[in-house]
Amino acid sequence: MNTHASVVVIGGGVMGTSIAYHLARAGVRDVVLVERDELASGSTSKAAGGVRAQFSDELNVQLGARSLEAFARFEEETGHDIGLHRVGYLFLLSTPEEVAGFEAGVRLQNSLGVPSRMIDPAEARRLSPLITTDGLLAAAFSPDDGHCTPESVVQGYASAARAYGARILRHNDVTGIELHGDRITAVTTTIGRIGTDTVICAAGPWSRAIGAMVGVDLPVVPLRRQIAVTEPVAGLPPRLPMTIDFATSLYFHTEGPGLLLGMSDPDERPGFATDTHDRWIPRLAEAMERRAPALLDLRRTGGWAGLYEVTPDHNALIGEATSVSRFLYATGFSGHGFLQGPAVGEVVRDLYLGRVPFVDVSPLSVGRFAADAPRPEANRV
Repeated sequence: MNTHASVVVIGGGVMGTSIAYHLARAGVRDVVLVERDELASGSTSKAAGGVRAQFSDELNVQLGARSLEAFARFEEETGHDIGLHRVGYLFLLSTPEEVAGFEAGVRLQNSLGVPSRMIDPAEARRLSPLITTDGLLAAAFSPDDGHCTPESVVQGYASAARAYGARILRHNDVTGIELHGDRITAVTTTIGRIGTDTVICAAGPWSRAIGAMVGVDLPVVPLRRQIAVTEPVAGLPPRLPMTIDFATSLYFHTEGPGLLLGMSDPDERPGFATDTHDRWIPRLAEAMERRAPALLDLRRTGGWAGLYEVTPDHNALIGEATSVSRFLYATGFSGHGFLQGPAVGEVVRDLYLGRVPFVDVSPLSVGRFAADAPRPEANRV
């Protein structure tokens, strides 16, 4: 293969396919997406599938809300059913500090059109009857949030991108990026060279290595996260929200007739390992006993591990490099990439075309770390 592209997108997860779709739909010719494995085989296929706009950072609220709109019309636009369940997100709060933080977040979200609200423990239990309210002070709930199927979103974007003329090259590893001075001239891959002057990095946990090819430091660290799936659960309410105990990060939502559940593991160390282990189970059981003891009686029937792409402030990297011409990036979402994929695809399209995006993402550029201006996101799991 020796071909040319107007732009090469690296990464075939939700971010890469969304970007390719939005570029091709906007009329950009010769869009090529390169994926080292199968589409959605990285972090996207391992995501819990939650979609929300309940964030503490104004930019994340806007990106989440815009993406929720796109998920709602996804089937109409692409013909792909993504299994969208807008059952809401329910954050359970156990300390005065958590309550104060979420009260401020709800005020911000409401000012941006997000219908979140604070509720009392009794209403929280009516929404999510598997929990106990012992020690619960309040909760935050937004009915527009929910969950859907990550692989279906990727396949929908990929199919639509192809229909608009984009090319998708699977099982094709990027081995280098050629430069002439500070200009990109080509991307080299395991199956050949692609001449181009523009690269968009959407490689998730592998983004740091891609950035290094052009001398751009993308401070993204891979971190394993695990998910468990349970046996069928009798009597689950049809609109059980994505429920998160904020103090422990224990979360669960329906997955077919059972539940999908997970939580963070503070003992996990950075790395690319994605094998599963049971070292996190005692801490998971402790969190269940504290907040949702009914879960302790459920048998695990499956599960998997995937990678978060974590930045120092747990917020995304979106922008264009200043040290090399036409190297754009959308990575480091620290667990929020799937749910922000539609909106970020729009933003990167506009950055490439020189348009003004619907939201100013310049505070999320990688330069914020050199300028000692981190932008932390508090509402993370």
